[in-house]
Amino acid sequence: MRIGLIGLGQMGTGIAANLLKAGHELTVYNRTRAKADALASQGAKVADHIADACRGDAVITMLSNDDAVESAVYGDGGVLASLPKGAIHISSSTISVALSKRLAEHHAGRGQRYVAAPVFGRPEAAAAAKLFIVAAGPPEAVKTAMPIFDAIGQRTFTVSEDAPAANIIKLSGNFLIASVIESLGEAMALVGKAGIDKHQYLELMTSTLFGAPVYKTYGTLIADEKFSPPGFAAPLGLKDVRLTLAAGDDLRVPLPLASLLRDRYLTLLANGGDNLDWSAIGGLPAKDAGSK
Repeated sequence: MRIGLIGLGQMGTGIAANLLKAGHELTVYNRTRAKADALASQGAKVADHIADACRGDAVITMLSNDDAVESAVYGDGGVLASLPKGAIHISSSTISVALSKRLAEHHAGRGQRYVAAPVFGRPEAAAAAKLFIVAAGPPEAVKTAMPIFDAIGQRTFTVSEDAPAANIIKLSGNFLIASVIESLGEAMALVGKAGIDKHQYLELMTSTLFGAPVYKTYGTLIADEKFSPPGFAAPLGLKDVRLTLAAGDDLRVPLPLASLLRDRYLTLLANGGDNLDWSAIGGLPAKDAGSK
């Protein structure tokens, strides 16, 4: 397929490399051109403008937040104005439900197709083509996009014909991960202050009751206090919790734990945590407990 990719952060770079490995014709665009140029040696075409990445069968946006996606889609020469009729915009960014609804409506109004396809997985999973994709949108559009998903992930879950459903699932999933991070941090602060080795504790827990990868991955980061460099930056964690709360507001679903997590991220950022991984909230309980 002829694919465009807009956004070459840690996730987008891994996705781009795997699309090229799968034999797709890829054009990449990034505001910082050096990141795009680095992929040219792997066979990617480098676009000077967003419009140049929107000439093919599909374009993927993998950007940090609603503002970045809105700028790429609605700006002069953006995705909406440049994508051919019948082509697909695949939004893999973690964005608000409200923006996803707007994108679905506006692309349909121009005869374009829109698929929401956020992903679960950290940058190392993106590099290894081990992402989990949550796809929603018109069935024929999702089917057309499957070769793309097969190239970048280990499994695709098609959840709805209504694109924003994928975004609700993604936000709820990130809320669950953040909840696990906070609870791991509190539990480790407790056992650590009692003089118990945190790595031994983590091995016990993940070998018995809590064998899910999320506990192993984030428990290790907390035990090692390895929050830099970030795989997913703390400000993005705050952004996702806020988007989850906004979705709850719209649906009148109270989310008291999400409110607590918002405050934990605010505490982290207020104390200089902007450049840390979002798992760094798991280090706050030990500080609260006065541990070294």
